Amino acid sequence: MGEIQALRGVQDILPEEIGYWQQIEATARDIFARAIYQEIRPPIIEQTELFERGIGEATDVVGKEMYTFRDRGDRSITLRPELTAGVVRAYIQHNFGAGVHRLWYTGPVFRYERPGAGRQRQFHQIGMENIGSLDPRADVEVIAIALQLFQELRLKNLVLDLNSVGRGEDRQRYREALVSFLNPYKDELDKDSQDRLTRNPLRILDSKDKRTREIVADAPSLLDYLGDESRQHFDRVGQMLSDLEIAYRLNPCLVRGLDYYTHTAFEIKAESLGNEATICGGGRYDGLVAELGGKDTPAVGWALGMERLVLLLKQLEAEQKRELDFYLVSRGDRAEAQALVLAQKLRYFNFSVELDLSGAALKKQFKRADRSGAKACLVIGDAEAENQTVNLKWMDTQKQEAIAQSQLLAMTDTLKAQMKS
Repeated sequence: MGEIQALRGVQDILPEEIGYWQQIEATARDIFARAIYQEIRPPIIEQTELFERGIGEATDVVGKEMYTFRDRGDRSITLRPELTAGVVRAYIQHNFGAGVHRLWYTGPVFRYERPGAGRQRQFHQIGMENIGSLDPRADVEVIAIALQLFQELRLKNLVLDLNSVGRGEDRQRYREALVSFLNPYKDELDKDSQDRLTRNPLRILDSKDKRTREIVADAPSLLDYLGDESRQHFDRVGQMLSDLEIAYRLNPCLVRGLDYYTHTAFEIKAESLGNEATICGGGRYDGLVAELGGKDTPAVGWALGMERLVLLLKQLEAEQKRELDFYLVSRGDRAEAQALVLAQKLRYFNFSVELDLSGAALKKQFKRADRSGAKACLVIGDAEAENQTVNLKWMDTQKQEAIAQSQLLAMTDTLKAQMKS
């Protein structure tokens, strides 16, 4: 019998990687607690009807990507492709009642997609839902919390894309205008977009096909079809984001892939990830609770993809390694003891220092210093230990000098200036 391996699109999270996951989860849990969001854990399997009604039968998620099967009771069961519908089902079933309910969650979700970097068939989400408030401040609150999470994870160069998909009547007017615009180009659209032209034309705006994107660039803007109420809501969201000094760019092609969205839609992107740039997406879904059998209740939320976030943290770590200030080499008991003290004192002065702990021959340690990307190498051997000195070698110029360890610690400002130059 052959070796049994994990299914395609399903990955083991190994010990050397688990630290990234724990960092994200711990940071998110802390931020949610500060904003008084409570954790909820809906089940992994649900009735298929929940997603057909909640997400929309015309969506790619329901039509092409769900893992659906019949159980022994001949019921149609689906592995959840997202968590919002399950959270809303729980909200209705357990009668959460009036008022605003702030909820968050984390867990695996399942979609039958082509696997790629940051995209798996079993992937993991963290998300939050604000259920019960129609106030635009709720939209801004959830966006601000998402950005706070990324800031505390020290992620940079993120872009917030913002759009409004309006109310049902707004979208219907726009749908008619969009179909009228696209019909003459039908034969030039990609195959998926040709199919969507009658089933879900707004999704054509999100096509990745080059020719389709060229056509869509001249399409009418959804923002031009918003009614007064939708326009006022969107304007207030934009103003409050500006009040918080949160930069955003308008993206009239942003519609998201799920039918339940109304009014605000947004994505947060890390363009360093290329085609899979979206790390967080969400928006308002004021009709979903009623669609699933509850009372007419407004709501807004988002979900982020853990796998893509882990890729960003790995990139960040790689950048930080390239910014190493000192690689400290030592050999001999006395030298190694002094090197430990010197490393810790330099770290106290906010230098990044990697102390070689291998005890290997100096030649091998020098090779590791060359590969480390450090700006300078510090060397303490028997002679340096005897004289309380250190050999300082600048890696870019190869210039080196012997200097007293105490003097090195007294010239930290000079060293920082040299490293910036």
